[in-house]
Amino acid sequence: MKEFSYIIKDEIGIHARPAGLLAKEANRFSSKITIEANGKTADATRLMAVMGLGIKAGAEVVIKAEGDDEAEAIAKLQEFMEANL
Repeated sequence: MKEFSYIIKDEIGIHARPAGLLAKEANRFSSKITIEANGKTADATRLMAVMGLGIKAGAEVVIKAEGDDEAEAIAKLQEFMEANL
């Protein structure tokens, strides 16, 4: 399992547009990808699950990937988070 932590910099937090983009990006990989925040965990490939976490600006999230392409998934998702959130 690979993981990384990230502090949300977007002043609105993870709202519909970036949550949808995150889910789309996570779906590109065969690994199981989860996002953790506020003591809750969600499947990062599911838009409504990600939005249900209620992640605000300044919150720390942990993205975890487990599977055959976990290293590539973590690298790409870290790039995605830095570019979009």
